[in-house]
Amino acid sequence: MPEPTVANASCKTPRTPAWLAWFIGRLGYGLLTAWVISLVVFIATQALPSDPARVILGPDAPLESILTLQRQLGLDRPILEQYLRWLGSALSGELGVSLDSNAPVADILFGRFGYTLALLAGVIALVVPLALLLGVSLALRRDSRVDRWSLSLLIFLKATPGFLLAIGLVLLFSMPHMDLLPAVSILDPDKSLLRQLQFLVLPVLALGLSALPYLTRMVRASMIEALESDYVVAARLRGIPEWRIVWRHTLPNALIPAIQGVALTLRTLIGGALLAEVIFSYPGIGTSLNSAIQMRDLPMIQAIVLLITLGVVLINLLADLLTVLLTPKLRTARRVTMIRRNRRGIQPWWRRSPSKAP
Repeated sequence: MPEPTVANASCKTPRTPAWLAWFIGRLGYGLLTAWVISLVVFIATQALPSDPARVILGPDAPLESILTLQRQLGLDRPILEQYLRWLGSALSGELGVSLDSNAPVADILFGRFGYTLALLAGVIALVVPLALLLGVSLALRRDSRVDRWSLSLLIFLKATPGFLLAIGLVLLFSMPHMDLLPAVSILDPDKSLLRQLQFLVLPVLALGLSALPYLTRMVRASMIEALESDYVVAARLRGIPEWRIVWRHTLPNALIPAIQGVALTLRTLIGGALLAEVIFSYPGIGTSLNSAIQMRDLPMIQAIVLLITLGVVLINLLADLLTVLLTPKLRTARRVTMIRRNRRGIQPWWRRSPSKAP
């Protein structure tokens, strides 16, 4: 009698995670967005009323000199040809030469971008811990007098324009009667930024007061929704201490939709940082953009806008990726369509349908 054959289990080829294919699609969409914005910005800068050659040479320059400079700068060529040359140079890391200072744009922006990153890092380091602490505290005291007064104050801060907050801080801390902090951020390039932190205090406070209300209310709403979930009720019935329920079980789940809120705060802070840099004369990319617009420095304008666009795209990609990786249901999904369909359930309350908003 022949021995029975044992069927060997077939080796399955490891399946590529669905989130990886989804992320590649998001990456392509982000790059497409950056390309479209670069095209729009390039055409818009070409449509500025002033001629860069005339701005450089002055209004009394002869026409022959202006035409010669236009040919040297390539401004007499078709817009499409100018854009393709600029895009090719940008992809290779060459952002052109500043029309104002005649220096490479990449060299100018390298130091300025570092100052802007330091400013944004200071704001995030201040706002995120405060927003978490205040948001959790207000969620635990929902509908109390402290909660209502705090929400009113946060709404007032959110409704106040950022430049008014900046001016108010200058009047409060930099006038002769107080004179605690410098009103103008004049940094010494020969010194380390860590030795000049006093120049960062007012810009960080101005941006932090603008960003804190939004992030605090978002954390509060996410915590309230998480505290009303079934697993929290079950944990309380099991006798788990309240502090453990809040900080070890509820807060980590509430932070998943909060990631999108932090990303949106970062995108808002980029625009606010440009304004704060101009108000406080902070040597970041905001002051560079303001000077470039005044001087019609087209290569500088185009490079700064492209840099900001890539930064926003990168923030969106990182926020989406962290959201998917920290959510088991999305991380283990087998189809890209499941990720797209189920991501709505973990988005913050302001992006959901009204029926799901707390």
